[in-house]
Amino acid sequence: MIVTVTANPSLDRTIELGSALARGEVQRAVASHEQPGGKGVNVSRALIASGLDTVAVLPGDASDPMLVALRAERIPIANVTIAGRVRSNVTVTEPDGTTTKLNEPGPTLGPADEAALIDVIVSQAKRAEWLVLAGSLPPGLSPDFYARVVTAVRAASDGTPPLIAVDSSGAPMLALVESGVGVDLVKPNGEELAELVGGDADAIEADPRLAASAARLLVERGCRAVLATLGGNGAVLVTADDAWHATMPPIVVRSTVGAGDSSLAGYLYAQQRGASPEGRLAQAVAHGAAAAALAGSTVPTPGQTRPHDASVAPLTSPSSLTSRSTTTPTPSTDTKE
Repeated sequence: MIVTVTANPSLDRTIELGSALARGEVQRAVASHEQPGGKGVNVSRALIASGLDTVAVLPGDASDPMLVALRAERIPIANVTIAGRVRSNVTVTEPDGTTTKLNEPGPTLGPADEAALIDVIVSQAKRAEWLVLAGSLPPGLSPDFYARVVTAVRAASDGTPPLIAVDSSGAPMLALVESGVGVDLVKPNGEELAELVGGDADAIEADPRLAASAARLLVERGCRAVLATLGGNGAVLVTADDAWHATMPPIVVRSTVGAGDSSLAGYLYAQQRGASPEGRLAQAVAHGAAAAALAGSTVPTPGQTRPHDASVAPLTSPSSLTSRSTTTPTPSTDTKE
């Protein structure tokens, strides 16, 4: 069982354009899609598509359109009833794959909402092998929310606590790393690596060795493994002992919405099937590439992925990787979804 947590879920509407976005003009869309979203929700959707058991924990009233959409997709959920409505996000995609996202802030959660959400997470995590904490935090939750969740889950465990993966950004992610609680996996992209350890985001995304150097600093700070997605340059996986880089053959990008979430789901899918670290990385990039070739935030099935086409190569041992970052990390005010 894999439990995902999406503190700030969304009902995602993707609009596909037939030409480049023209600001200030009237354009007709060639297609549109509406799907329940948020990073943890997307991971659960991809896990369901891969045949794995999952529960998506999130705030929202049972009658909220977003939760209605989740039930329609037969995604198991454990929700905390709140007064506000789950936000809506709009994504515009252009023919060349350029993606523009307009994300609402989400409903404000009060102390009672926060306490109830943590209680549900702790309860669900007791039967989980993995707990995935993903996405931005809504107004009202403090940046250390994820760190406090990790502490609460481990304190309540009757035996072996679940493995914990985190995919967030900005202040919540920085607070988690600085808390010292230590997690089993983090999944940043190049921009988020730069936020956390300093350096130039474009350079990190373009250079797998530089990305591995940055990821190594997170391992040294308590993150047991780092899966860093690098857009068209694939992904790197860094542990205390090894580092690898993987790429996929070129694809025609249709939408990058949720591709990183599918990468994380691919990694977890492979891990649950007993794959080696290299196999997990190959499945992660295969899942991400397959998702990017699909419309909207549609998630792929394993049959739509091609892990055997992935090129996986070892990088220099992480202990010898030296970070070239020289700047002080400053968390972005923008957070994931």
